Amino acid sequence: MTLDRAVAAIQRAYPQIYYACHTRHVRGRSSDVHLSPRDSQILVHLDPARPLSVSLLARHLGLSVSTVSEALTKLERYGYVGKRGAADRRRVGVVLLPKGVRAIQASSVLESGRLRAVLRRLPASGLLHVTRGLARLARACQPSLAEKDRWSDA
Repeated sequence: MTLDRAVAAIQRAYPQIYYACHTRHVRGRSSDVHLSPRDSQILVHLDPARPLSVSLLARHLGLSVSTVSEALTKLERYGYVGKRGAADRRRVGVVLLPKGVRAIQASSVLESGRLRAVLRRLPASGLLHVTRGLARLARACQPSLAEKDRWSDA
């Protein structure tokens, strides 16, 4: 498969998945998990095992470090994230805690019930391929230390 064909296939597939499974209402800070859309955006970029620096996360999301830091302070207070790393505050990484994983599920734009219904249509081998493929694509989207200041079309 060429890169251009992969791009075209994903551009067709993603909207189909989104429209079939997305939530029909907006959850705000008043929800049980107290997440704004920005809070949810931050949480989905964190990993339980791999700490991510505040500055790298901010750059990846196109937000100021102070905005992300303020949001992470609140998310830490709720028990959704934890800090790992050195005593130097500039070297601290943030990880997703189990309560944060549950908060992502509760506030996801993809409704669990709708997604389960769609995934039930796949054979077990298809389910494995889909989840592995999406996980690989998501990992490629995650910020890394090698990331440039901005995404490029290259």
